[in-house]
Amino acid sequence: MASLSATDLGNVEWRKSSYSGGGESQCVEVADLSATRHSRIGIRDSKCAAGPVLLLSASAFDAFVRLATAQAV
Repeated sequence: MASLSATDLGNVEWRKSSYSGGGESQCVEVADLSATRHSRIGIRDSKCAAGPVLLLSASAFDAFVRLATAQAV
């Protein structure tokens, strides 16, 4: 599998997760890449904005969010 970094994606709109809290120490950002050739949801660490990106299908991302939400409770 080839590695993908955020800089490889060009000008993509990243949103900070609402579960990241107010501090800068644990920030996750997501981007809808459905309009790109990757057709996925991108996840990155905002502290390393040019770093690696995890690509998930929409159904895998939904499962990830459900699990993360259940763990946060």
